[in-house]
Amino acid sequence: MNKNVPSNNLLLNLGFDQFNEMQIAAQEAILEENNVLLLSPTGSGKTVAFLVPIFEMLLPEIQSVQCLIIVPSRELGLQIEQVWKKMGTNYKVNICYGGHSIDTEIKNLSSPPAVLIGTPGRIADHIERGTFRLDKIQTLILDEFDKSLQLGFHDEMSFIIGKLTNLNKRILVSATADIEIPRYTRVVNPTVLDFIKPEDNESNLSVKLVQSTEKDKVNTLFQLICGLKSEAALVFCNHRDAAERISETLNKRGIYATYYHGGMDQEERERALIQFRNGSINYLITTDLAARGLDIPEMKHVIHYHLPLKEDEFTHRNGRTARMLASGTAYVLFHESDKQMDFIDYKMPVLNVKENKSLPQPPKFQTVYISGGKKTKLNKFDIVGFFSQKGKLEKEDLGLIEVKDFVSFAAVKFSKVKDLLNNIKDEKMKGKKFKIEIARNVIKKEEEK
Repeated sequence: MNKNVPSNNLLLNLGFDQFNEMQIAAQEAILEENNVLLLSPTGSGKTVAFLVPIFEMLLPEIQSVQCLIIVPSRELGLQIEQVWKKMGTNYKVNICYGGHSIDTEIKNLSSPPAVLIGTPGRIADHIERGTFRLDKIQTLILDEFDKSLQLGFHDEMSFIIGKLTNLNKRILVSATADIEIPRYTRVVNPTVLDFIKPEDNESNLSVKLVQSTEKDKVNTLFQLICGLKSEAALVFCNHRDAAERISETLNKRGIYATYYHGGMDQEERERALIQFRNGSINYLITTDLAARGLDIPEMKHVIHYHLPLKEDEFTHRNGRTARMLASGTAYVLFHESDKQMDFIDYKMPVLNVKENKSLPQPPKFQTVYISGGKKTKLNKFDIVGFFSQKGKLEKEDLGLIEVKDFVSFAAVKFSKVKDLLNNIKDEKMKGKKFKIEIARNVIKKEEEK
């Protein structure tokens, strides 16, 4: 191991007792080699594997961007940002992505971060604008680079890499093997760390066939969800309109669900994920956008309402459950008219869903919206203190709190929300009156204006 091993404080901040085999190998290779290809399954800890050696290589005397991390989606970028902040390195990090205020990003970059994370289009935009220096960037990370290629970011990535003339380390990270590395990455003869083994994805994963007697499988889905003992699930479908329709149908039948897809604006997508993360919503109906790169809890259940067209996407979807040493189940909903896919073994065990099961228990939490965030000098401790003292909440009444740049969201016990809002309606937090209300009403009210 390189002599600059991470401190016990770093491990403590990350909540780890020790790094796993893949993380140790990746850290050593990234510190020692110039070109590294890291292949490891979803959920195995790849983000930590490359962020720790980045920290080791940063130089405090350089007041400029030293490492650029390119990601295919804003969600993956936000997840990496959160992990970096959790590490507690004292080095600044910023993230840039489409849908985020370009003016806010330019202002953030005026005091340059050591680590910059961004989607290809937005990073290319900033390079064209000249909003940050490129000459001190020595490390490039292409995380889930195969997904960036699938999404057609070749031109943007080629442009960005062509502008980074002082690179001495290039690290490619993927959960998919057998990907052709484009020439413009200039990754030649990389050190390959391949931790993808077929049995890793299958050992703790049970796959079951759920047969639908109706071509429209929403009733079968409803009965399946009612049989999951009120445990949360991800439901994958192939089309945005299907995600919305299924979510609406389930809600009408008493199941707390929401949808998530690439056609939603950034704020709506973030809110959907926040509500799913904090337990205000138990069922997320989504496209393959949620198959990887999202900061969401470990799932016991993944449901394929539609099967994807490619085997690797099926694998990534299933990677949302049975991660690490946990077990999980993937359910394939099937009607006789559905096209049979070559990568599916239709002789798998069949689960017969029964009629008239009771509805899942409603969520324990409800999400409360607060009209202030980091840029208005609000933090988690302010919100906890205010809700406890003025809102008269006990510690167990509060769940996950997420503070964004200009807004915040707090999970509050469902039974306590009404009293909380009544108790704080005339109160100020840090000397300022914030709008505080049930989060699900916010979008509606904005649309009515």
